[in-house]
Amino acid sequence: MARKYSKKASKKVERAMHERKRGTLRSGRSGRKVTSRKQAIAIGLSEARRSGAKVPKRSRRRRSTSSRRKRSTKRRA
Repeated sequence: MARKYSKKASKKVERAMHERKRGTLRSGRSGRKVTSRKQAIAIGLSEARRSGAKVPKRSRRRRSTSSRRKRSTKRRA
């Protein structure tokens, strides 16, 4: 069976995870320190995508329940 992710992609993720462990990995615009393991993996994969590595497309997630809750409370007021 073929690899799902390329070697280049796994190297990018490995580097991101290493930076997270050392406390030097920063996220997007805000530049806040990344502490989440999942977020570090996501950053590594997105960098791999940008550099043209073989990585499956991002999965589209449904809107969170908290945003739905906020809308329903606004209607009551």
